[in-house]
Amino acid sequence: MVEALRGLGYNAATALADIVDNSVAAGATEVKITFFWDGENSHVSCLDNGVGMNANALDRAMRLGERSPLEERDVGDLGRFGLGLKTASFSQCRRLTVASTRDSETNALRWDLDYLANSSDDGWHLLEGCHPGSERLLDSVANVERGTLVLWEVLDRVVTAGSTVQDFLDLVDRVELHLGMVFHRYLEGTHPRLCILINGQRVKPWDPFMSGHPGKPYNPPVFSFPGHPDIQAECHVLPHKDMLSPKEYDLLAGPEGWTAQQGFYVYRNERLLVSGSWLGLGSGRSWTKDEAHRLARIRLDIPNSADADWKIDIRKSTARPPVYLRKWLTRLAEETRARARRAFAHRGRPALSGSKQVAEAWKVEKLAHGIRYRIDSEHPAVRAVLDEAGSLFPQLKVMLRVIEETVPVQRIWIDTAENKDTPYTGFDKSPSEEVRETLLILYRNMLEKKGYSPASAKEQLRLTEPFHSFPALIEALPDVL
Repeated sequence: MVEALRGLGYNAATALADIVDNSVAAGATEVKITFFWDGENSHVSCLDNGVGMNANALDRAMRLGERSPLEERDVGDLGRFGLGLKTASFSQCRRLTVASTRDSETNALRWDLDYLANSSDDGWHLLEGCHPGSERLLDSVANVERGTLVLWEVLDRVVTAGSTVQDFLDLVDRVELHLGMVFHRYLEGTHPRLCILINGQRVKPWDPFMSGHPGKPYNPPVFSFPGHPDIQAECHVLPHKDMLSPKEYDLLAGPEGWTAQQGFYVYRNERLLVSGSWLGLGSGRSWTKDEAHRLARIRLDIPNSADADWKIDIRKSTARPPVYLRKWLTRLAEETRARARRAFAHRGRPALSGSKQVAEAWKVEKLAHGIRYRIDSEHPAVRAVLDEAGSLFPQLKVMLRVIEETVPVQRIWIDTAENKDTPYTGFDKSPSEEVRETLLILYRNMLEKKGYSPASAKEQLRLTEPFHSFPALIEALPDVL
């Protein structure tokens, strides 16, 4: 039975998140996680400063499914099935010891799967104290007034054949990223409710929504589901890469990368359950994660009283929206996806300059059989050449048509999917002298051939893609050539 519980799909990061849940439920403000490498004798411990447990409470906590999942929970309780501590631990180790101090009295119990496997009877033997030789590992909890220590030994799912110290360190990094994401709302602020330390280093929160960033094209209000004020949603559109520093861009990508992290973020009592999923929603068919909507992230808060409706699993890593919420969530997601698509298409910049429309070089035509891309012949740079083409006009029109019909849409799509990055366009990374020379040619044509005044020519350039990104260079153009 216990061996079967090891296959529920935890990894080290999700298992430790379950252990931290228990610490939060116990009122802990600090959790110290220690990874100790010693080959096959490596161990992992988690010490909190929560209220601790007396002997009876510890015995109940170590029993499997001691609390019914139907039992009403406290508003701030992060548990449900009464299995998390045990199943999460068994998924990573064969020996679990829990020691807890309350009122200066320390008690310890352990499960040892090897002992159970070799037992001559079929009984379940919950053992007292730690494994002989591990006494020193309990010193940290024995020397405090209150708190609980969870100790994993015989890490057969963590330290496997061929494992090295570097593999162990890489695991520490993954756990740190995961906990920083799952508990970011507990870790944030100048006075955070929770501090998690891994090998003495403070875990930094990862905010999926980059709240307050000036480059965000849309800062959402809070939407509450009618009749259920405790179900709330915030629909975020993130800044485009062009609006972020390289450090911000890498940080905001999250543990799984930009495309994988789009979608809904479902929180239960502010603890993250689902980190980026469209929850099987969609118009006609379920939405998939694609580049065009990578900037869309929706924060969704649900209470722990809705666990049954959302079909929360033991690992607290999956959730399915109930029927009564699907239409509301779909509408919010459609609006957010549309905003995200526009922000992505315009490279994070608005399509307006002040209150005026920026002239774009490409336009989209929607036809019955699909969409196609056309060069806008009224774009100032294109129009200027066509007007002066003379006998070359037919050849120029043919050239533009060939360019339109050979836009490498599939190649762009494949390259974007493989590189997980936005194809580069625009003059942003070009030498300023190159941009100035291009502007000067257009500017001279507008003054000499079109009869623009210097002021009106500069205004037109400020409303022309891609030059609207360079107001300083446009303003520096001379009034007299």
